[in-house]
This record gives sequence, C-alpha cells and structure tokens, in this order.
Amino acid sequence: MATFLRPLSYQYPLLYNTISRLSSLVVGGEKRFRSLAIEGIEINSNSKILDLCCGSGQTTQFLVQKSSQVTGLDASPKAIERAKKGVPEATYVNALAEKIPFAPEEFDLVHSSVALHEMETRQLKSIMEEVYRVLKPGGIFAFIDLHKPTNFLFWPSLATFMWLFETETAWTLLETDLIHELRDTGFNSCKQKLFAGGSLQVIQAQKI
Repeated sequence: MATFLRPLSYQYPLLYNTISRLSSLVVGGEKRFRSLAIEGIEINSNSKILDLCCGSGQTTQFLVQKSSQVTGLDASPKAIERAKKGVPEATYVNALAEKIPFAPEEFDLVHSSVALHEMETRQLKSIMEEVYRVLKPGGIFAFIDLHKPTNFLFWPSLATFMWLFETETAWTLLETDLIHELRDTGFNSCKQKLFAGGSLQVIQAQKI
C-alpha cells in the first residue's frame, strides 16, 4: 500500500514533475528518459502514434515533435485536461488502457512511459492484447518501466521510491517476465534494454 505521497503527486503536478525530473537524471535527464523507449524506431510525420496512459502529456510533448498524428489516452479526465492544455498538438481520448476505443490495426506505434507497473496482472494481460489488436502489422509496442536492478547499488533508491509512491503492483512487475508475456500475446520480435543498473527496462515488441 502506497503512502500519502502517491495521491499528492497526482494532485499536484509540480510535485510529480519534480520527482520525474529528478528520477530521470540517472539516465541523463528528462529529454533522454522520455526518448529511450523509441530510440532506433523509424518515425515520420505521418506515423500514427498512441501514447498509452499519457498522463498530463509528459512524453506526448516529445512524440508530437516527431509525428503530426499523435493520440494520447488516459483513464483520468483531469490528466487529459492538463495534457490538452500543455500539448495541444495531439488529440486525446479518455479511456481505459485495457479497453482501447480504436479499430484494429489503427496505429504504427503504441508507446507507454512508466505506467504498466500500476496495472494488476489481469489488467496487464488485457492491455497487451489490446495493444496487439490496434497495432498495424509491423507496428511496435515500445515502453519504459521499472525492472529488478541487476546492480545491487541501485536497490536502495528504487526500493525507497516504491515504498513512498507505488503500490503492490509495482513489486509484482519486478517479478514479471514481460518478454514472455508479450510473446504469449503474439508479439514476434521483442527486444529489451536495461538502464540505471537494471532498475529501468525499455522493451520494443513488434507485431509481425
């Protein structure tokens, strides 16, 4: 169970953004952190991108610099309103990630930034199935999220962050083999890279 800091971080965007910026320093700053998941992916101005669980548009602002067809999706109406004000170049939809309201094979890229660790196991499975459904053949699901550190020196900072801000679902994700889950969903090509002593993972999974 998370402490009072978790709801406060969502209630006050400045607190959340400050935490995000400080956390991103471990990989070279916020700009690089927000770009890690899509490194090496070919994106043009016509690429149809879904920013899944977009929050207040923290990563959406970087995606709209690469494509004119970016859609942000989030379950929180308040987050969507903030995103609309901060990143008006994108379009937005208020919906659940496990019930994406788009037709099959709609997007070239589905992106998510540190959101999957907030999902229960059943939700996570449904989200992967929905992402697979809305991706075009050859489309990519790219995301960055927490990972069990491979360098023990990174355990104290990650554990402290999780105790202060996260719920049990985050701890569950550390024990989840996401590559296996993605392949089980139907993704054929899955690549994983670890950062920050293994405490962050970037996965790019392609629908072939």
